[in-house]
Amino acid sequence: MDIDTRLLRYFAAVYEERQLTGAAARLLVSQPTLTKQIRQLEAQLGVRLFERSREGMTPTPAGHALAARSEALLAGWEEALRATRQAATQAAGTLRVGFEGSTINVVDRATVEDFAHRMPGWQLQMRQNNWFDPTSGLASGEIDLALWHAPGSVAAEYNHAELGVEDRCAVLPAGHRLAERELLDFAELLDEDFVAIPQEAGRWRDYWLAAEERGGRPARIGAVAHNADEWLTAVACGQGIGFAPATMSRLASRPGVVYRPVRGLSASRVGLYWPLDQPLTPAMAAFVRSCRKTVRIGAGVAGPSALGSVPAQRRPADRGAATRRGSAQPVQTAANGAG
Repeated sequence: MDIDTRLLRYFAAVYEERQLTGAAARLLVSQPTLTKQIRQLEAQLGVRLFERSREGMTPTPAGHALAARSEALLAGWEEALRATRQAATQAAGTLRVGFEGSTINVVDRATVEDFAHRMPGWQLQMRQNNWFDPTSGLASGEIDLALWHAPGSVAAEYNHAELGVEDRCAVLPAGHRLAERELLDFAELLDEDFVAIPQEAGRWRDYWLAAEERGGRPARIGAVAHNADEWLTAVACGQGIGFAPATMSRLASRPGVVYRPVRGLSASRVGLYWPLDQPLTPAMAAFVRSCRKTVRIGAGVAGPSALGSVPAQRRPADRGAATRRGSAQPVQTAANGAG
């Protein structure tokens, strides 16, 4: 029996949400479409997976049994996809790097030229991260490296090469009651409307709404944006405020928007991230070196003491252990985030 992995993903979303409306919104499909797909899966399996009622979708024993195994099935398929795509891009001499709408501002021509010098004949593809995928395409193998402004906790879940630390600032529409202030306190912003990124972004939505600093107090959402341009436009139009890397204040200015430092808001760790079970290829190691040589975070050059070295990787089962990987030339490895 051949089952479409899409049906398993739809099933998993309904199982987790316990209702069709929330699952359909999460999957970006209509509720009738999702209902049809669940029924198709039940027909193919010859079992009922859910009991439907006004209260929602209650899994049957068969539904619980499938849920207990579908996560591993989907994870195995994602691993196969990632390995296949990585092999294809390796053969084609292509390195794919995902970036946030603001993070790309820290990479410039010098980075690309340095990478070309280290990896002659290779092509560098820069792809804007998908806000509807919390892994930005790392899980499916659509990109090899993700360039993120991230909370420190993300470093425990990925191999990473830290490039520097950068403050988050408030982004306000011109004319806002606080726009003339030189420094803001986080507590002053708690009751403001915010421009949020989609719920599907998961932890990233929470991070850019400063959920940790809120202490459980929910943010008021004035608008939802689906990409960086939409987000900045919504702020400029007065639909809400937001938080962004301080880099944006220097390199992504636009009329109608002001940037202000915020006291009481934790800083971001800027770095390159990739899955724990993915080997560091020579091309990835070369790009890490190029970024550490050319990327500037704040006032200084990121990682000047680590030039010529790349981070060690950790095995998923032993995140504290470091393993040595090859690069374009022999290198001395260092601990994750060193330099």
